[in-house]
Amino acid sequence: MIEELLPESVVAVEAHANDTADGAWEGALYPEEEAFVARAVPKRRREFTVVRVCARRAMEKLGVAPRPILPGERGAPGWPDGLTGSMTHCDEYAAAALVRTTDLASLGIDAEPHSALPEGVLEAIALPTEEARLRRLTADRPTLHWDRLLFSAKESVYKAWFPLTGRWLDFSEADIEVTVDADGRRGGLRAELLVPGPVVGGRRITVFTGRWTVRHGLVATAVPVRFPTEEEDAN
Repeated sequence: MIEELLPESVVAVEAHANDTADGAWEGALYPEEEAFVARAVPKRRREFTVVRVCARRAMEKLGVAPRPILPGERGAPGWPDGLTGSMTHCDEYAAAALVRTTDLASLGIDAEPHSALPEGVLEAIALPTEEARLRRLTADRPTLHWDRLLFSAKESVYKAWFPLTGRWLDFSEADIEVTVDADGRRGGLRAELLVPGPVVGGRRITVFTGRWTVRHGLVATAVPVRFPTEEEDAN
C-alpha cells in the first residue's frame, strides 16, 4: 500500500494485523531500543517492535546490515549513514520506507484508520482554506473521510520536513491541497510551506508534493522530497 505511493528508489516494508497474528513479525529489540520501551504497555511495545522489524527488513533489501533504530529529537528515527526514511504505525498496521540519500533528500509516510477524526481535531489542524476544500470534497465524495486524509498528509509533510530542518512545523504552517484520481480512492497532494522551507541542493523548497490512497480500512500518505534539478525553480 505504501510502496505504490513512492518512487521506485524507495524500499517499503509493511505489516498488517493478519501478517503478525502468527508471530512471524515478532523480533527481539536491541538493548539500546529496549531501554525506550522497558516500561511501556504491551500495545506500545508491540508497535515499537513491529515497525522496527519492518525497517530492518527494508535495510536488508537495500544491502545495509540491520542495526538499532533509536528515537532522536522529537521521536525522529535515527537512520544509518547514507539512508533516510520514515516509519508509521496505527492499530493493526505498521510500515517503514527507506531510501538512499543519493536518491531522495527526505521522505515522510503516514497511515491512519480510515475513520472520522475525533471531534474538535479538524478545527485544531486545518486552515480555513483547507476546511473549505474539504467541504467541497465531502460533497462530491461523502464516503471518504477527508478530514483524516488531511491529518495524515500533515503528518507525512512534517516527517519529510524535520530531517531537513531540525525544526518543528506547526499544522498551520503548511497549506495542503488534495487532488483525486479517476478511481476516487487515491490521488495527489500539494503542501505549500507557509514558512521558509528547507534548502536542498542549494535551492529553497517551498512546496512538498506526494500521494495518498485509501485501502484496507486505512488512509495512507507519502511525501518524497526530491533533489531540485537545474531546470527547476525548486517549486
